[in-house]
Amino acid sequence: MAHDSLYAAPPTGDAEAGVEAEAGPLATLRGLLASWDAVIIAALAAAVLVAGLTVENFATGRNAQFLLLDLVPLAFLALPMTLIVITGEIDLSVASTVGLCSTLMGQLWLTSGLSLELICVVVVLTGAALGAVNGLFVTGFGLPSLAVTIGTLALYRGLSFVVLGDQAVADFPADWTAAVLRTIPGTSVPVVLVAVLALAVAFGVVLHATAAGRALYAMGNNDQAATFTGVSVARTKFWLFVVSGAVCGLVGLFWTLRYASARGDNATGLELTVVTAVLLGGVSIFGGRGALPGVLAGVLLLGVLRNALQLADVDANALTIVTGGLLIASVVLPNAVADVRARLHRRRQRHPVAP
Repeated sequence: MAHDSLYAAPPTGDAEAGVEAEAGPLATLRGLLASWDAVIIAALAAAVLVAGLTVENFATGRNAQFLLLDLVPLAFLALPMTLIVITGEIDLSVASTVGLCSTLMGQLWLTSGLSLELICVVVVLTGAALGAVNGLFVTGFGLPSLAVTIGTLALYRGLSFVVLGDQAVADFPADWTAAVLRTIPGTSVPVVLVAVLALAVAFGVVLHATAAGRALYAMGNNDQAATFTGVSVARTKFWLFVVSGAVCGLVGLFWTLRYASARGDNATGLELTVVTAVLLGGVSIFGGRGALPGVLAGVLLLGVLRNALQLADVDANALTIVTGGLLIASVVLPNAVADVRARLHRRRQRHPVAP
């Protein structure tokens, strides 16, 4: 199914000629200001300003550190999720995969006698294998990713409690748990955020500057058309799920070390927040549209809102309501913005401004 797109493959033919006719600094500025990215960035700036002025302790270095640490799992998981949703698929098992990887780390540390370095490698590879299971069912058996990952959401969470039961493993080396909390000297920025930014740049380059990225948009708009152009749709989607699982393994390691606790319920409910951040960032739930800058702004906006509400002693149930409301808004509003842009474009064509 084709979609009007804020971020999609470059136009061709007559459409390209029309774009060239409108080219110029003013048209470019209008396009940027009317984009969903600009809307989200403006909302983020407003949220930071309002929270800084009205919420006690929000504008402190200590809170900034905890806010950024809270955003690390969300940002990590949003990167592969963005690519998956752009292709028209979804992975709702990410939080359960994180939880299972966390309990595996705890069990291996408790009983295997392996070094923590080797355990980390095993956990990431296990995450990749769990993602491969999703990919196999979606691309090998042709099942809907929504149904498959709802099933593995429950399966992987159940296995988390099988691996470790109700107990928690908390005796990890102090230098490892301190390392994930370390900040860049002289700032409140956690060092681990550098890894997030590096991975974001890598995903951004692949998505926005390579033929592989253009193929992802093509798949999201029309799988069959992408196949006819030589894109291996099944193989590409399979590896996206594998990458998503591997990133879940990394998040499982971070989550366990940050809280110094491996538990079966780690990261419960995080999948809703990840999907909300991705859609809030302008990625179409139907595929074929979206960009990483908007997603990262969505991650930050969601984190700022949740952090400010927590500091204001808002009930946890209200936070869930806010997340759900943002999820609905993230589906409706980008389409509304795209519709307004299309109407303005048609009006300019009917009433061109004299040079």
